[in-house]
Amino acid sequence: METNQASSTASTGRFRRTVDDLIVAEMFLVQATIESATAIVDGLSSLGRQITTPDEAGLAPADSVGQALQRIADNAMEPYSSRYRYLRGLKASED
Repeated sequence: METNQASSTASTGRFRRTVDDLIVAEMFLVQATIESATAIVDGLSSLGRQITTPDEAGLAPADSVGQALQRIADNAMEPYSSRYRYLRGLKASED
């Protein structure tokens, strides 16, 4: 009887920890999505200003647009990658 109760308690603890981890991961996802959307909007605004202003000396328009798009992509991806690394670090410290 005690074995079943101990097993049930351990199972409940694992379930609770899994639910807690899922909640934290979802909070990180929402936060990263908001930051990513902000980075995309800021990047598109910057790109619009870049397209409407004269080119810098020695830089082809396609190169500058390409660099701007790469910067937007990097800035949009960073919130997800940093939170994923943080969440993995939390999980590694628990184990």
